[in-house]
Amino acid sequence: MIKYKLDCLDCNKNFDSWFSNSKEYEKLKQRNLVNCHFCGSKNINKSIMAPNVNNFINDNKTEFFSLKRKRDVERKIKNFQNFIKNNFEYVGNNFAYKARSLHYNNKKFKKGIFGSASKKEIKELNEEGINTQTFPWIEKKDN
Repeated sequence: MIKYKLDCLDCNKNFDSWFSNSKEYEKLKQRNLVNCHFCGSKNINKSIMAPNVNNFINDNKTEFFSLKRKRDVERKIKNFQNFIKNNFEYVGNNFAYKARSLHYNNKKFKKGIFGSASKKEIKELNEEGINTQTFPWIEKKDN
């Protein structure tokens, strides 16, 4: 199949049309069977077209850079995770409880805290004026 951009010389509109091959277009054009989709005129010419070529090399480069970018992002996330682990206290699933304890009891900890909380818990904490931050966490794979 081939797609041609066609121009109507009577109504000055252009449109796309599919043909089984270039010879089929020429055969239909000679028989006066190609007409404008808008006005029905048979006064049609092909437009100048650029071929649609799939460039395998560019596709591989794009995929390579996409994979490289993914690895860079993962590396940055893991570095930040290490920073959090080394500088904050892990409280596990008790994050909401511990955050409220710190906030309402004015307790001072040497380190900040990190852990897990549901979206509902995070929303409630924020509504109470307790600032929280969410961060994507990448678990280590044991492959």
